[in-house]
Amino acid sequence: MDLSLAGDKKRPRRSSRARAPTTVGSFQHDIFCIIFSFLDCFDLASCSVVCKSWSAIINKSKLLQLLYCKRWQTGLLGSSNRSKECPEESWKDYLEEMAVERHRLALQEGRIRVDHLRGHSVGGEQCRTKMGLLLTGVGDKVMRLWSLESYKCVGEYPIPDKVRLVDFDFDESKIVGLVGTRICIWRQNGISRMFPSHEGTFSKGLCMRYCDPEAVVGCEDGTVRVFDMYSRKCSQIIRAHEGPVKCLCLSDDQLILSGSSLGGVTLSALSSGERVVKLRSQDSSGIKTLCFNPCSHQVFAGTATGYGFCWDLRMGLLWKTRVSQNSVYSMQHQRNDASTLAVGGIDGVLRLLNQNTGEVISRCILDGYLSPSSQNTLGATQRTRGRRLSEDTAIDSILRSCRPPITCLAVGMKKVITTHNSKYIRIWKFD
Repeated sequence: MDLSLAGDKKRPRRSSRARAPTTVGSFQHDIFCIIFSFLDCFDLASCSVVCKSWSAIINKSKLLQLLYCKRWQTGLLGSSNRSKECPEESWKDYLEEMAVERHRLALQEGRIRVDHLRGHSVGGEQCRTKMGLLLTGVGDKVMRLWSLESYKCVGEYPIPDKVRLVDFDFDESKIVGLVGTRICIWRQNGISRMFPSHEGTFSKGLCMRYCDPEAVVGCEDGTVRVFDMYSRKCSQIIRAHEGPVKCLCLSDDQLILSGSSLGGVTLSALSSGERVVKLRSQDSSGIKTLCFNPCSHQVFAGTATGYGFCWDLRMGLLWKTRVSQNSVYSMQHQRNDASTLAVGGIDGVLRLLNQNTGEVISRCILDGYLSPSSQNTLGATQRTRGRRLSEDTAIDSILRSCRPPITCLAVGMKKVITTHNSKYIRIWKFD
């Protein structure tokens, strides 16, 4: 965006004041450092994910590192393996560990507040979150990007040609969506472009993930197709399964993990397209959702009959748990968190699982009723409470209004976002 004033007719004279922006920028940097020095480590970790400039200030600031070292040496940070010298290189790791631990405790023990955001005119089925932003869509032919801080809509992205939006994801510069048999890219400036598959249309696409510059599509015919988003060509066709590919996830080391409606999970190499290994779920009802944790090398899967599975890529199957009596639609965890897994499905109960054992730590439902008159406008919000269920509570005895089916979920720091194929997006905040 050109920030120059179109009405200015006179060009300002060059002078020593031309260096003012650098001075102001340095001054603002110092002010931020002073402000950040009053925060505890969890708040610093939260601030570090707000934007790149704050992250750079917090992670590279000598002032904050000196403060950290002083607290380290005086024993305020508590370490069983303390040395006299403060390990400055561990500053970022320490912030991350503190944030993840606070996140774990909040999800497992904290009180629950639920914000109901009217995000769509008709059913919102999917959501993705990162960088303090939330992307939702599917039902009303438009995706909306929301600020999780203010709940303001910061971008709208219409679906072209009224074709159904199948799947989507985003990063700081663009949104990538699978629209019918096309992959569509929306820039943050609102400009979009799309392209069909190589040499015509492919068999119906059911899911999509991307890792620049490649988009990976799971298809009804059991193939996984890899597209270069910029050359607009299909670079690989991988025969992953005998049945339809219902879900996908990508690992940081170039592995494609795909789940089939026939019950298997296949790992394929993104670079070569070769199938590396097949993980058997012993459940022919079908894999509905997949997620991968790069910290622990663990793969999590949910099935149509309510089972949850976990494999360690180095060791094999770790656990199998009957999570629900009904289908599991979505599983996710906070990045870098190797402790807690959020699970949602058709029975509408938000479950929190121990990633290492599969034990259900907590079951959460809505508690309280919405006022219909306050939810008429797009972007309107209303707050209610959430409630944790005791172990002996029968799910069928709970009103459906307190547990609408969870079609998709996303996990942020001390929060879980759920969609329910309705007008409302629910942000569960754990304190």
